[in-house]
Amino acid sequence: MSATRVNHVSVHAPELEASVAWYENLFGAHRIPTPNFGMPVQWLGFGDTQVHLFQRETDAPSHHHFAFAVDDFPAVYRRAGELGAYDQDAFGHHFFELPGDTAQLYLRDPGGNLVEVDAAALSELPEEILADRKRLADVNPQDDDNLQARLYLEPAQSSAESPVA
Repeated sequence: MSATRVNHVSVHAPELEASVAWYENLFGAHRIPTPNFGMPVQWLGFGDTQVHLFQRETDAPSHHHFAFAVDDFPAVYRRAGELGAYDQDAFGHHFFELPGDTAQLYLRDPGGNLVEVDAAALSELPEEILADRKRLADVNPQDDDNLQARLYLEPAQSSAESPVA
């Protein structure tokens, strides 16, 4: 018995409508039918995955996060900048180059949740965006095993299928 994929993540949204609008605007989320939980909740669809936003008075964890793979990193990067969503606090910078030519961007949503944005082919990004990145290897030493690490950015890739550089 094993899990087949992540079905959804659920995060707090003290101002539910502001959070819904943020995910719609930045990631193209769409509202999907939501059961009545006796508190304000809105489910959002992103491809075959969901994000469940719930309105509660609680603080967001500082480093817990979930990540989206995106097909237009420059558009998301620029729009997140316009929204003032870059997170500089959790990891000391908002935009990193990971091993394997991968872009990793950290944002904060209106509820204070940390959201990661990932994309392949970082080296193909426009120079004005590349100029803002930090190489993870320059911040934290990477040994040979670390340099083999890859995010699953292709559909249905399992650890057994993980590419080796």
